Amino acid sequence: MVETIETKGVKTLLGDPKRAIIKLAIPMIIAMSVQTIYNFVDALWVSGFGSSLFTSSPVEGTGKFALAAIGFVLPFYMMAVSISTGIGVGGSSAVSRRIGARDKEGADNVAIHSIIITVLISVAFTIIFYLFADELFRVIGAGGSLELAISYGRIIFAGSIVIFFINIATALLRGEGDAKRAMYALLIGAGLNIILDPIFIFTFRMGVSGAAYATILSMFITSLILIYWLFFRKDTYVSISFKDFKFKKEILKDIFKVGFPASIQQLSMSFTMLILNYIIVNVALAGDNGVAVYSTGWRVVTIAILPLLGLATAVTSVTGAAYGEKNYEKLDTAFLHSVKFGLAIEMIIAFSIFLLAPFITIIFTTGQGSSEIASDLESFLKISCFFYPGAAFGIAASAMFQGTGKGTYALVATLLRTSILMPFLGVFFCCLLKLGLTGVWWGIVAANLAGSTISFSWAKLYIYQLKTQRIMKPVISMR
Repeated sequence: MVETIETKGVKTLLGDPKRAIIKLAIPMIIAMSVQTIYNFVDALWVSGFGSSLFTSSPVEGTGKFALAAIGFVLPFYMMAVSISTGIGVGGSSAVSRRIGARDKEGADNVAIHSIIITVLISVAFTIIFYLFADELFRVIGAGGSLELAISYGRIIFAGSIVIFFINIATALLRGEGDAKRAMYALLIGAGLNIILDPIFIFTFRMGVSGAAYATILSMFITSLILIYWLFFRKDTYVSISFKDFKFKKEILKDIFKVGFPASIQQLSMSFTMLILNYIIVNVALAGDNGVAVYSTGWRVVTIAILPLLGLATAVTSVTGAAYGEKNYEKLDTAFLHSVKFGLAIEMIIAFSIFLLAPFITIIFTTGQGSSEIASDLESFLKISCFFYPGAAFGIAASAMFQGTGKGTYALVATLLRTSILMPFLGVFFCCLLKLGLTGVWWGIVAANLAGSTISFSWAKLYIYQLKTQRIMKPVISMR
């Protein structure tokens, strides 16, 4: 039985690249869809939508300021996700490359190292951010939403160890080609979240703090399931045992050469969110309302690009295995197939969201005071649609770089887009072109399109160099 499970995932990774991309991507797209739907629903509950179904009187800690509070916490939540995802990408890439090279013992060691690193970093993250939450949110400008941001943030920070563990555990499953179980774990967590949210927010009358408790509790249960699969059931390809474990420098280096740039890459997005919050509050002078629009609208953006994120997990694993085999034609095929598939999906999504923007806006602006942000939210939703199709090129390129162990390449391209182009173009469109808050949204679009173009061009050049080097080596050896 174990042999069947082992070979099934490996055969997927080492088989037809087009089939492997789709087979690994679809489960992750489904899982991410449900997770993102949860994030969407979470924002609805926090905004006050549907409160009459659970309580006869308004609940404190919901509405416009609650949405803003989540917006101020979101960058730090994304930091936890970014760091753990980075380690997961590093571990997944290293596992896939060892599968391609037929090195199971090496894959086992990578998995063990990845888990230990994740636990150590998560403990440090929890302590630092929990203790300094009060000062942190004051510094970044949380106004009327300050107390809500502190209460929501401290709950998320206290439970961040489960956020870290889920990301590394599911990444290891994807790295060995077991995308279905990674999907099941994420579906369970998101489903629990959807059920628990209104209970904690309205029935227990905990407001936005209840949303945080529901999130951490559902993730804790998901972690228990993953622990059972990885440590007790023992039917995964990688075998995890801490008996006689010793850190190996070469394995740490292999994980971090992809994982560290991937974490910085993800963190740059969180850092950019902080910068954009600052621009929205202090340059566009939009205050809490502007932050509420950005954080709420970005939830819709995450729904729009989630097929690309699901594809990216598949690209990392499939290109990693192809790179381990030194089969660069297969690598190129997998990369281009994911771009074409992603482009087609995103064109449909962009068109649909543009048409539905007024209706989506109504859903998010039924709570107390939320009607004030309706016009700006609809504008954000329509403008952001223009970069969705182009994102297919950049996200696939970053995933391919990570799969082949070139995380630094993906990092450079992402930093250019997030830390340089997005703030610069946001201010440029806002101030120099005098478009105000709308200009910030156009700056985001322009930066994403430019960054995707650069990333894709770089990726194609890199693959061309791999193919050329392989052709030249036999010629040189013959001479």
